[in-house]
Amino acid sequence: MNIRYTEDRSFTAEQLEELFLSVEWESGRYPERLHKALNTCETVITAWDGDRLVGLINAIDDGGMTAYVHYLLVHPDYQNQQIGKTLTEMTKEKYRDHMYFFLVAEHKPLVEFYQKLGFTAMGERTIMAISNP
Repeated sequence: MNIRYTEDRSFTAEQLEELFLSVEWESGRYPERLHKALNTCETVITAWDGDRLVGLINAIDDGGMTAYVHYLLVHPDYQNQQIGKTLTEMTKEKYRDHMYFFLVAEHKPLVEFYQKLGFTAMGERTIMAISNP
């Protein structure tokens, strides 16, 4: 298997829908909105197996101080093959001069995964959100 990584945003709404729903993410239920959002954010790096979208990371940044990873996902058929790690390392490199590089890990296995990639939990913080589906 030869995985190709790119910042080219040639993905379709249908490819995004398939990838996001494969990991049961709610965002996949809104493929057109997701497509628009990912085409307007600062950073998107994708992983491809041929013409199949198998992984994606995106980050939002303020231009110099802080970057925030919003999505990192890998299709279940391709997990445990270093794709998530590679996407994360590519994004960390892009933002190496920023003071902060954040992401949110909601489940213990994800926390452990991100800790292996150099992230540190920042105390007992509560994530706050307003959801407007």
